[in-house]
Amino acid sequence: MDAHEVNRVRAGLALYVADVFASVPRKDQRAKGDCYLRGLMLDGRRKSIQAMAARLPDGNEQNLQQFVNQSTWDPVPVQRRICERMLPLIAPTAWVIDDVSVPKDGRMSVAVAPQYCGALGKRANCQVAVSVHAATDTASCPLQWRLFLPREWEGDSDRRTAARVPPEVTHREKWRLALDMLDTLAEWGMRPPVVVADAAYGTNAHLRAALADRSIDYVLAIRADVTAHPFDAEPEAPERNGPVGCWPQPRYREPALSLATLAAGLEPQAFTTVAWRQGTRGQLRSRFAAVRVRPAGKAVERPIKAAASSEQGWWDGVLPDCWLLVEWPQEAEAPTDYWLSSLPADAPIADLVHLAKVRWRIEHDYRELKHGLGLDHFEGRSWPGWHHHVTLVTAAHAFLTGQRLAPKVRGPGSLSTRPSTPSKTS
Repeated sequence: MDAHEVNRVRAGLALYVADVFASVPRKDQRAKGDCYLRGLMLDGRRKSIQAMAARLPDGNEQNLQQFVNQSTWDPVPVQRRICERMLPLIAPTAWVIDDVSVPKDGRMSVAVAPQYCGALGKRANCQVAVSVHAATDTASCPLQWRLFLPREWEGDSDRRTAARVPPEVTHREKWRLALDMLDTLAEWGMRPPVVVADAAYGTNAHLRAALADRSIDYVLAIRADVTAHPFDAEPEAPERNGPVGCWPQPRYREPALSLATLAAGLEPQAFTTVAWRQGTRGQLRSRFAAVRVRPAGKAVERPIKAAASSEQGWWDGVLPDCWLLVEWPQEAEAPTDYWLSSLPADAPIADLVHLAKVRWRIEHDYRELKHGLGLDHFEGRSWPGWHHHVTLVTAAHAFLTGQRLAPKVRGPGSLSTRPSTPSKTS
């Protein structure tokens, strides 16, 4: 946005800030929040505090630095209010789990470490944040963020102290951070219609089991080497040897097959052409097959066996079934993508495909968050500063999303012309 466009929505932005930042106790802090959001939305290559302060007529670099890096305002109530506003507006078809990486120099920025950096496509010195987004084909909004703390930071007291990492924050795997965010949102009375994620998350059987325990449906991308039994496979118990000893446990007599092998064995008529959305060059379509399978592996079997044994003293060996969705484009020599889904057995294949493909919106919005709103331009080093900056970027993105979705409903301030009605759980 240029200066004229920002001025045009200035009144609406002020009302939006008053609502979203109502939990921030001091009036001058809320004013700095308004200023920071305008700096993020203004055109400009860099969205560092110094660069934004130079572009803003009321920009004060020292004040903005103090607001983001030293101030003690709590970003969590701000995040909750953004969620309360945006979920009814977007009406998401799914929540998407994803992560984003930011290359960094040096070793003192909070949570920085040599690790896989998606932005560079290789292992590099970077920060990684896990996020949960509400998404449709037309819009999305980050709901929660968690900064991934590499294991090397766990016992590094010097760096932790310098970056002001809270003592209770420890290393947690990314899939656990995703579950933490879902649990926080559930405490706020917000539940996903379906959870979607890429194969880095979907291949993890512990995550799938945890979602099932929470009664959350999912459509998760998965690697081709994950194993499963055909739906009609049945476990059998071997004969008991002699009159004494335990009865043998039922188990599948044939080894589980990789998803690639199962997909290759499908008949050609199992695949059908499905279109999922309109792209810039026409309707996007490909060939898909959906079959019921029983995912296998020790990580799948152990919790099921343990639960059955504790409840009834034995396990019948039957693994739960779910959908396997396979994409095999007409021009490809082999299937290209796989998903597992816990949606009901009567779910239409078009619904499975649409949900599997909704992640594209998050990639689109990550570009906006990074290049347009400066998500990766934060130059501070502290734990509180990073969370303040990410919350402010999310607030700016939510405001602009509201402007785009409802420009004619509320006039020139659209989403911001008045506070929305809080949810019943607030």
